[in-house]
Amino acid sequence: MTYKILGISGSPVKKGNVETFLNRAMEGLPAKNIEYDIVHLSGLKIQDCIHCNFCLTKQIPGRYCSLKDDAQSVFEKAEEADIIVLASPVYFMRNSARMAALIDRLRVFVFGNLTAGKMKNKIGVSMAVSWLRQGGLETTHLTHILAFLTLEMIPASVHKGVSPLGASASASPQGSGDFDPQVMLGIENDELGLQSARLIMRRALELAKLMTP
Repeated sequence: MTYKILGISGSPVKKGNVETFLNRAMEGLPAKNIEYDIVHLSGLKIQDCIHCNFCLTKQIPGRYCSLKDDAQSVFEKAEEADIIVLASPVYFMRNSARMAALIDRLRVFVFGNLTAGKMKNKIGVSMAVSWLRQGGLETTHLTHILAFLTLEMIPASVHKGVSPLGASASASPQGSGDFDPQVMLGIENDELGLQSARLIMRRALELAKLMTP
């Protein structure tokens, strides 16, 4: 069986630390029986959910939400995936506004007349990049995990990573908060963080296999 993985980067920064962290996690996957796609919210228009309840009764194939933007393509990729990875920078001790907007729009999979329950039993992985080692990684993970639970997904966890809640990396040296203008991708120097991404992705694949009929 081929397992499909959808990674979603919630950073507004193109080719920055979050996108790089997500790419490194995917590159560490085994070559066989894996297909993965990465969506960069930095290049998409995702509007805020307006709670209009269109999704409750008016969904048709190709249109799950009343808002006309780029969310539909993300919905369809998520629907096809076995594993969904939410990767966000830490802003004010939580995930980014772009990621929060997308999560709110995933309401279509809770109440939709066509799509309700479509996320059930998929595997969810949280990834977060902070400037400080203790600067909001776990609260960001908790935001993602609460979304997974609301969607009846199964959150992946692994004890040997930086945090059991998700892949965790810091963009400053050892999470110190020190700034070096010469270092643009600090997460590449965080080997423990990169290892946490590899470990949790292996665990996610293990869970996906357990869920295979």
